[in-house]
Amino acid sequence: MSRQSSDVIIIGAGIIGLAHAYLAAKSGKRVAVFERHLAAGGASIANFGMLWPIGQTAGRMFDLAMESRELWIELLQASKIPYKNTGSLHVACRPDEARVGQEFAELAPAHGYQCAWLDRAQALEKSPALHANAVLGALWSATEMTVDPREVLRRIPEYLRARYGVQFFWGCPVFAAGDAMVHTAKGVWHAENVFVCSGSDFETLYPDFFAQSGLTRCRLQMLRTKPQPTGWELGPALAGGLTFRFYPSFGICRSLPDLRSRIAEEMPDYDRFGIHTMVSQTSSGALTLGDSHEYGLVPSPFNREEIDSLILDHLRSFVRVPDFSVDQRWHGVYSKHFEKPYIRFRPEEGIEVITGLGGAGMTLSFGVAAETFRALPKGHSA
Repeated sequence: MSRQSSDVIIIGAGIIGLAHAYLAAKSGKRVAVFERHLAAGGASIANFGMLWPIGQTAGRMFDLAMESRELWIELLQASKIPYKNTGSLHVACRPDEARVGQEFAELAPAHGYQCAWLDRAQALEKSPALHANAVLGALWSATEMTVDPREVLRRIPEYLRARYGVQFFWGCPVFAAGDAMVHTAKGVWHAENVFVCSGSDFETLYPDFFAQSGLTRCRLQMLRTKPQPTGWELGPALAGGLTFRFYPSFGICRSLPDLRSRIAEEMPDYDRFGIHTMVSQTSSGALTLGDSHEYGLVPSPFNREEIDSLILDHLRSFVRVPDFSVDQRWHGVYSKHFEKPYIRFRPEEGIEVITGLGGAGMTLSFGVAAETFRALPKGHSA
């Protein structure tokens, strides 16, 4: 087999891999990206496309999310990929949801969050999609953004190839790595640094590590509507009151346990399937709806109609849009660690594995990549 070289090799063309490719290429490194599929098709495209700093815990993870946001904007503007910098609303329809939102609005600004509590009238003014008879108020945050994951996963590689000469090898699995070498279907490659960003693939490379890492898989179900009528805008991305129990940032609220208890008692199926409700809008005007969370190393390939119905029922209780017709349904799978925000390890010199960002891959990807390169030994920095 032929032997070729690059300064940096990325294994996996999901958003984590692309973030590493962007920062390496921007610094002047020669970059080659190997993706086992003919197009990126994992969790990186099966999500809301939400960049959600407000969901990250105060301190390091929130700072990393905000750094990621800045790098996202830099890349999106340079590549002319559309995005919506509209902020977010966590919508409260029950008194206990409102208490959590109000408490967070009181506590969070001291930790750097740009948020405020809105009363009913202020919330309705922010979004035309809210059901006036259901909403008590909403937690407003200015930092959230939305991209269309299918669009960015297609266009970022095009931009990196055209602007920086990044080489992409699609449909080219890597079946072994070691001694700064990767063995691929297109020969053996050498690189100063190899970054394995293979998502929930725990079996191909370093299976022994993954078996004892504490990582598992999370399966989520999502839906997308038809494009809304021309000119209709969702405004801020929306999250229902169920979401307060999902993101770790809200753990600072003393009122949160009461909300968790009420949901567990009144809505056990929403806990059983890990459902919270969110809405984002793509550049085409379609709405992405979801989602659920089921954990286990062997996720089912079969969607449950029950889960889709629970998601839609809850959304319709507080969201009103011109056309709720469902055009697409799918499920995605991502890697998750229950105790750590993400996993990185160096099985040997020159090779690093980065995975386990859970549902925060879009939010943290570029910040995590920046952290990767800051931590490289001197002389190896990209």
